[in-house]
Formats: sequence, structure tokens, C-alpha cells
Amino acid sequence: MAHDVQNQMRTKTEFEYGRRKAANEMRGQVTTFALMIFLTLIAFSAVYADFSPNLVVPIILLLAVIQVIMQLYYFMHMSHKGHENAKLFLFSGSVVAFITVLTFLTIVWW
Repeated sequence: MAHDVQNQMRTKTEFEYGRRKAANEMRGQVTTFALMIFLTLIAFSAVYADFSPNLVVPIILLLAVIQVIMQLYYFMHMSHKGHENAKLFLFSGSVVAFITVLTFLTIVWW
């Protein structure tokens, strides 16, 4: 009898823990989504304000990089434990792609 009560308490505790954990994760995703919408509005505002293209293009590229990182980290669940190998390969590929693009741009411009 005591064993059943202990299992019920553990199950209830695990349920509450899982519920709180899911609520915190959902709150983080909604906050991240709102922040990405805000960054998109900043990019549209920069274009709409008719700033110089020399100013608008770097701003848009910077905001795009920030959004990609946020999407990978939060929406692809890279913030969770157990995704270390996926992080390693994803970020290594990003570094190689960045270096490749930078190399070709340097070759073309000089």
C-alpha cells in the first residue's frame, strides 16, 4: 500500500515537473518568435524609410544572421542537452560556408 502511494506521488511530481518544463519552453519559443517578428519589422522599416542601400543591406544581413541563429537555437531545439553532435556539425558547416563565400568574394573583388 505504501509503495502505491509513493508511486502516485512520484508520478504526480513528474507530471508537474514536465508541465512546468513545457510551459517554460513554450514561453521561450513565443518570446523568441515575437523578437523575430520585431527584427523583421525593423528590416522593413529600414527599407521603407528609404535609407541609403549602403546602410540598409548590412542591417538586413545582420538581422537575417541573428534570426537564423535564433531559429536554429530555439526552434530546432539546439538549446537542449543531447544535441551536441548536431550543433558541432551544423556550426562547422556554417563556418565552412562562410569561409567559402568570403574566399570567393575576395577572389572576385581583387
